Amino acid sequence: MPIETFKASRWTKGNLFFPTYIEVSDKSVTRRKRTLFSTDEESMSITKVASVHIKTGLIWSNILIESSGGSDPIASHGHTKADAQRIKELIENAQVEFGRKPGME
Repeated sequence: MPIETFKASRWTKGNLFFPTYIEVSDKSVTRRKRTLFSTDEESMSITKVASVHIKTGLIWSNILIESSGGSDPIASHGHTKADAQRIKELIENAQVEFGRKPGME
C-alpha cells in the first residue's frame, strides 16, 4: 500500500502557517506538525491502533487515533470529512491485511 498524506485546512485553529499532516502507510500512522523552529512528529504502529474516533462538525472533522499500548493518542483537527473517513478506512484495511499475514506480530 502506498503512503497517503492528508493535509489539514489552513482555515482552522493552529494550522494557518504550518498545517498538520497525517500520513498512513501499511505499517504506521504518522502526524507531523511544524512550527517556526521545529517539527513535532508522532507515529503509531498500525498494530497498536485501538480505535479511530472522528468528530464531524459543519465543515471540518477532528480525528483521534487511540493506542492499545497506553501511549498518548494522535489527535488532529481541520481535515475534510472525506479525508477523515479515508484515514479511518486506510487504517482499518491495513489492520485487516496485517491480520491475514501468517506468522506476523
